[in-house]
Amino acid sequence: MMPLADPEVSIVIPILNEAENLRPLMEGLARQKDARMEVIFSDGGSGDGTPARARKLGEELSLEVDVVEGPPGRGGQLNRGAARARAKYLLFLHADSTFSDPNALRDGLSAISEESLAKGSSRVAGKFRLRFHRTEQDQQFGYYFYESKARLLRRECSHGDQGLLLPRSFFDEVGPFDQLFSMLAETRLADRVLDAGRLILLPGEIITSARRFEVEGLRQRQTVNALIMNFAAIKLHLFFRRLPDLYPAQHEARQLKVPLLLREVHRMLGELPLRERLTIWYATGSYVRRNAWQLAFACDAWRNRRRGIPPGSGMTPILDTYDRRIDRLADNPLSNIISLSLVWCWSHLSCTRLLRGRRNPHLP
Repeated sequence: MMPLADPEVSIVIPILNEAENLRPLMEGLARQKDARMEVIFSDGGSGDGTPARARKLGEELSLEVDVVEGPPGRGGQLNRGAARARAKYLLFLHADSTFSDPNALRDGLSAISEESLAKGSSRVAGKFRLRFHRTEQDQQFGYYFYESKARLLRRECSHGDQGLLLPRSFFDEVGPFDQLFSMLAETRLADRVLDAGRLILLPGEIITSARRFEVEGLRQRQTVNALIMNFAAIKLHLFFRRLPDLYPAQHEARQLKVPLLLREVHRMLGELPLRERLTIWYATGSYVRRNAWQLAFACDAWRNRRRGIPPGSGMTPILDTYDRRIDRLADNPLSNIISLSLVWCWSHLSCTRLLRGRRNPHLP
């Protein structure tokens, strides 16, 4: 297919051994109306023929496809894809995401353009409304909670599975993607968007596979993600050097053993001087306290779900009250110490349960 002279949007997708999973994504893109696009796959060294599969599907579906190759690592892959992009707008997307609405991309571009015009600035980015595609249709509250949370316009609530659409000029200002904490690449870029401009919720829905949660366990993966977010926030680089495989490629994912991970964290911290350990625990307590708003939001989400309200559509009176009255009162050293004490107790109880289970495998 001949390259477009002037694509409107460049869609950048990091890939690694995704040959069997590309068709739903690319068919969803091919169905998009009124959006001139180029699709750039940034491969991290696939061994299953993913780049060739992407090119073949591009020809079959009449999509302009380009492939850039390099070492694995989401941040680096996204940056290489962005460097190849030619369009005025960039959309960063995951390989296991797709759109059911053929107007989702056109509506997203229009929303960004209208908001930019209204604000008199091109410093506007948008994320889509997340919905998980699951093979197991159980009624876990966790999925409802995370779909709802993903629609909030708060720090650390925007991730790669929602897509991120923004003008190239704005990306040049807030980018590139973080390559040190590659698993947080999109989250950190979205937070820089909040600092430098405006992030909006786009009208379209993006459907992202829940395959990682189904393999690793929803609660287990979110617990590990919380550890990643905490130690990245407090800049404990030792954690990532000691435990480099916290977010493996999808084809390497296995059920997570959180107690084993916590035991390694305690072992790592135990090797540090007492003063440094106390500093880390206090910083962790402070981070957890700053995120206590999620408990208030969970109460609102639970109520909305019981009322049959779609994710992200219900009122949040408990969260609003927390933000207005409680958050500022809780911003003090005593609250941080209480938070660190709770986290310390939880982590030690988890490790104790692991040891008990090893001594008596019949324990639940």
